[in-house]
Amino acid sequence: MPTAASSDRPIRIGTRGSKLATTQAQQIADRLIANGHPAELVIITTAGDTSTAPVAQIGVGVFTTAIRLALRDGECDVAIHSYKDLPTAPEPDLAMAAVPERVDPRDALVSRGGMVLGELPSGSTIGTSSPRRAAQLRAQGLGLEIRPLRGNLDSRLGRVANGELDAVVVARAGLVRIGRADEVSEALDPVVMLPAPAQGALAVECLSDDAELVRILAELDDPSTRAAVDAERAVLAALEAGCTAPVGAIAEVVESIDSDGRIFAELSLRAGVAAEDGSDVIRASAVGPVERAAQLGKDLAAELLELGAAEYVPKA
Repeated sequence: MPTAASSDRPIRIGTRGSKLATTQAQQIADRLIANGHPAELVIITTAGDTSTAPVAQIGVGVFTTAIRLALRDGECDVAIHSYKDLPTAPEPDLAMAAVPERVDPRDALVSRGGMVLGELPSGSTIGTSSPRRAAQLRAQGLGLEIRPLRGNLDSRLGRVANGELDAVVVARAGLVRIGRADEVSEALDPVVMLPAPAQGALAVECLSDDAELVRILAELDDPSTRAAVDAERAVLAALEAGCTAPVGAIAEVVESIDSDGRIFAELSLRAGVAAEDGSDVIRASAVGPVERAAQLGKDLAAELLELGAAEYVPKA
């Protein structure tokens, strides 16, 4: 049976149909084409696209299950996901063939008048349906009124523009990808708001038995991003938390100097869990070898649990 990579047809890339999703997928297609591999997009509708309920209600994997099913059914050859939307449980028949270089993982505030978070008056309405964002916003003690928020990026930003909300918090990476980064009022430092594990990163999947396609997609991989995301998602998995849990994590490869003055790379990881009402935020950090990224995440999760994080983490 011919594989996707050995056939004459373009590599078919499965993606959601939103502007952000298709922009992300087209960037992957463009890189494949530049590397000499014809590619085209296949639009797939997911449960998350047809429901207006909060993601926390409709479940983990709501944006990814349909795309993975299409991949398994042969409707597409490659699946592109926002990595933060993927459940942490492994799928042995699927290969995480590439994790391209991530875009800025921070959350971003978009507000009326360009006000930063500390300038918003008490009682300001701020939109987000992310339990993680809502809990960390409440923890700031600013007296903000959190409103549920669903829809694509354009519609979310539109609710600020039309005066329905005073501000929204979204992933800065999404705004960068659709060319609207200039609308960001403030990129929220992780000290203020820890981003979702894998935020800003893409996951490029294919069937694990298609060795040639795995090889082709691996050309797009960024090892530093993969290591960071592995550490962040290991925290989430070890806490047995879903992608909508109030868990934040961010890792980056940094340069360190040993006792002999030699420079080497290490992985720096910060993670935290917040109480839903913002009354408590438990944080911890660690530094370790890049090649032990997943173990670093597991160890940090164990530290968070020792500090009492289990009280605030609903099981996946």
